[in-house]
Amino acid sequence: MRVFLMHKDKNFTIEQKFSSHSNIIMSDLELDVLLNAMSRDDEFLYDVSKTALLKILKTQEEIIYRQEILKDCLKNPQVARDIYGLTLKSILNKQQRWLGVFGRYPSSLLSSSVSLLDMYFELLKDLRKIADTNIENFNSNGFKRFFSMIQKELDDEYIDEVKKYLKELKFKDGILLSARLGTANKGINYTLRRDNLASKSWFRKMLAKKQKEYSHALHPRDDAGAKVLRNLRDAGLNGVAISLSKTAEHIDNFFISLRRELAFYMGCLNLEEKLKELKASIVFPKIYPMDKRVYFAKDLYDISLALIMGKNITANNINANEKTLFFITGANQGGKTTFLRSVGLAQLMSQCGMFTPALSFETNICSGIFTHFKKEEDRSMKSGKFDEELARMNDIVDNISPNAVVIFNESFASTNEAEGSQIASQITKALIEKNIKVIFVTHMFELVNFFYQNDYKNAIYLRANREEDGSRDFKIKEAKPLHTSFAKDIYDSIFI
Repeated sequence: MRVFLMHKDKNFTIEQKFSSHSNIIMSDLELDVLLNAMSRDDEFLYDVSKTALLKILKTQEEIIYRQEILKDCLKNPQVARDIYGLTLKSILNKQQRWLGVFGRYPSSLLSSSVSLLDMYFELLKDLRKIADTNIENFNSNGFKRFFSMIQKELDDEYIDEVKKYLKELKFKDGILLSARLGTANKGINYTLRRDNLASKSWFRKMLAKKQKEYSHALHPRDDAGAKVLRNLRDAGLNGVAISLSKTAEHIDNFFISLRRELAFYMGCLNLEEKLKELKASIVFPKIYPMDKRVYFAKDLYDISLALIMGKNITANNINANEKTLFFITGANQGGKTTFLRSVGLAQLMSQCGMFTPALSFETNICSGIFTHFKKEEDRSMKSGKFDEELARMNDIVDNISPNAVVIFNESFASTNEAEGSQIASQITKALIEKNIKVIFVTHMFELVNFFYQNDYKNAIYLRANREEDGSRDFKIKEAKPLHTSFAKDIYDSIFI
């Protein structure tokens, strides 16, 4: 049995080791805040959600497939949680019943396997009931296929037959073995046999023809004889015990896989509940192919900041369709970095099949998402801050491909403006020539003015708003770059 709730044609696995740039994105976009809201202190939910966010999907088909499954979960949250709850029960019961490698003898391995399968089939019966009751309430191809598979593989006849076999395998009336004599009269070919009388009624047993038999009773204190008898029993049970343990392992892997693939949707449900408390809007984005240049948002907000503040926050609108270069300038502490994070988070969430923090959102698929944010001074660095910025940029260049997006925040400002603008402009032009989208927050007027004055095509210029009295409303609007970022406002607010 296969799950296929995260991918249409392959299993979902948890990433054990992420690239160095994945850790940078975690820090720059403050992903920890989002992941903590999704996981609610559940380490497993955290790991699954982190993998899903950082291993973005790269085709419309993959994204829409996952979106539709998430929509089903949002429509039927209790059903989704009930299915996930069955996977948690399987883990708890396994810990109580499974001897595993500690089942030294075939008889103990068989006993624990039967006990485990008894438990699993009770859970599978519950899963079948959920499928029968709810299949018509789910619309996604993923859930339709999953429920149909459960109904087909676990029909009543099959379940009844398995339960009958499991009852027999408890051997309440002892076991029947056959064997042959080998070299030196050593027993070989020990085989477990079904007792034909065991399944018959007591009346038929009484009327059955009695066969000649030989018996031997062990003395209660005959330890050596008991050991020989146990060895004979284990020789006969060995093959059955191994087969049954593999069956138990197969079903166990199914529940493990089901838990892993549902965990992402549990995280999304947790996040949606939290955002509903904050009265913050969410929407499923419209996704365009990788070769298009689409970016449209209405009431886009920084979801991490909203979760930190515990309230709805200022949102922004942007229409940057056909644009490959975004420059964001304007007043200090005007909301530029917050806006930049909202852009990056929305792209990540969109490309892992999630809803996005906006009233409306459209974007094209990116081959990769990279961030290059200004870092605080690190006294342990062996080289200067500017060298460290260039080293991070070099790492991006080594890993980037066409149709990616790079998000810069105050990059290359650790040197003088002339030199920083020159380097930043060359890097920006090189990226755009390789069909890479560039989103740049900067105070370097020379950098932005170079592209603005040369009427660089496919560029959009955004500015953090500042009122006449110096106040900020944290709105980002389309406007030409200014020579000042109004740092004097901050000086005045502190010292005057």
